[in-house]
Amino acid sequence: MKQTTALLSAALIAAGGAAGAQDMANAMTLVSWGGAYQNSQQKAYVEPYLADHSDVTVTWDESSAEAVAKLRAMNEAGNITWDLVDVVAADAIRLCDEGLAMEIDFNEVLAEGDDGSSAEDDFGEMLVSDCYIPQIVYSTTFGYRTDMVPEGADAPSEICDVFDLETYPGKRALEKRPINNMEWALLCDGVAKEDVYDVLATEEGQEQALAKLDTIKDDVIWWSAGADTPQLLADGEIFMGSTYNGRLFSVIEEQNQPVAMMWDAQVFDLDGWIIPEGLPEDRLARVMDFVKFATDTQRLADQAKYISYGPARASSAPKVPEDMKQHMPTDPANAENTFLYNYEFWADYRDDIDAKFQAWLAQ
Repeated sequence: MKQTTALLSAALIAAGGAAGAQDMANAMTLVSWGGAYQNSQQKAYVEPYLADHSDVTVTWDESSAEAVAKLRAMNEAGNITWDLVDVVAADAIRLCDEGLAMEIDFNEVLAEGDDGSSAEDDFGEMLVSDCYIPQIVYSTTFGYRTDMVPEGADAPSEICDVFDLETYPGKRALEKRPINNMEWALLCDGVAKEDVYDVLATEEGQEQALAKLDTIKDDVIWWSAGADTPQLLADGEIFMGSTYNGRLFSVIEEQNQPVAMMWDAQVFDLDGWIIPEGLPEDRLARVMDFVKFATDTQRLADQAKYISYGPARASSAPKVPEDMKQHMPTDPANAENTFLYNYEFWADYRDDIDAKFQAWLAQ
């Protein structure tokens, strides 16, 4: 920790003025998820930064889904090739607990809100880990083909419609991991919302969730990339599928596909940056300079121009374009029945339940 603090202090000094600029690396490898989300980061953060730093180059790596495993391997090999990594909150907690992500003094590293609030106050409860810099609030929810709703049936509107093959036949798309799927399965097997994680913490509860998923397993196409479900919907290969709300916004509003959102039991989550532990001083200085810029009030508000995710800073919310607010997962009309993702549960149970889930998939 002392070494981290010393490096961080040196990086902040280097990033603090023109004289220090020569001590910054001129290349960064940023890790994200690809697709519409990464494009929103490119437009809102990277392009404005590069406009003022013409000597800097940015390379994207679309490996965020594998960030924990890859950072573990890099650390073991003593070769950290990534400079800044976008991860979900539960993965940030794991990486922080394992010493693979740098702890941050938020008020020292990040810009104040443009309303004068400190960074800690502006991000508030979004700061779920000492190593995590949130960018957006998003949800995982379902989209469905409006032209494939069976004649005489209402459009699907409840999460348990996903498990109703009789009323809503056709292929579904679900993410190839236990998170969200296990919670939805328990909800639709009669478990009360407030009891889901207590049940899922038990062997019996995990088996119950998998048994419910068994009822639709033969009709599921499993996805790994956020762009998969929108493409499957656009191609008419599935009737309904889960993905991130911003990806569905893109296929509905930008591609004008016959797709609609089903917001019921949408699962709120955060996406944000971690800085890998062990970066050399020049690379860390560049990252610190970029991250302060990329997470300020205006930049987080600007991202909402390109994708329908809510900014993690309170001071950014008033700057979100009016025509985008109705597409945000946090809009009251869309948030009548949300499911709150338990970061700490998945940080503790992820490896064990992942193994069980993958074994179930292989059966």
